[in-house]
Amino acid sequence: MSKKRKSRGRSKGGKGRSDVIHCSNCGAAVPRDKAKKVTTRTSLVEPTLARELRAAGAYIASPTQVRYYCISCSVHYGIVKVRAKSERRSW
Repeated sequence: MSKKRKSRGRSKGGKGRSDVIHCSNCGAAVPRDKAKKVTTRTSLVEPTLARELRAAGAYIASPTQVRYYCISCSVHYGIVKVRAKSERRSW
């Protein structure tokens, strides 16, 4: 069988088995080192109000939201692009 990528699409190296997480979109079980991690910060305050509060010297916390996507969902959402064969293989 042909080998499409040197890493087989994973980032674990020679560590053995990695734990499984679930995709935030479709719920598929994906190895943690194969899933694509997306971290976003969400603001709890409107931008105009936040600007005024920062001018007054207030600290505004913005919690981070971590999402894991399987490969098919990350391609669908544009997190990962489909690359040509010459760009994929670097060995």
